[in-house]
Amino acid sequence: MIMKILTVTNVARNFSAVMDNIEREQEDILLVRNQKVIARLIPEPPHQNALEILGDLYRTLDDKTADALMKAIRRVTKSKNNTLDELRNPWDS
Repeated sequence: MIMKILTVTNVARNFSAVMDNIEREQEDILLVRNQKVIARLIPEPPHQNALEILGDLYRTLDDKTADALMKAIRRVTKSKNNTLDELRNPWDS
């Protein structure tokens, strides 16, 4: 993971460029004021649909749990016009 350390003053003076770098390079930035780390800027994780989020889950589930999950997903898709937008990755920070 790429990590930069920038002063709060530097970030304030170059805010747009710093945000562009966070987005483009997917880098974390530590913000320093008075030689002390006070915050961290982190990029938003890439958008994933439910299939991408849950894609490898089937490998870890026993048959009974996998069947229950499939039934729950089918219930949701029937009630939400075949979308799973309301699901989000619980491991995203």
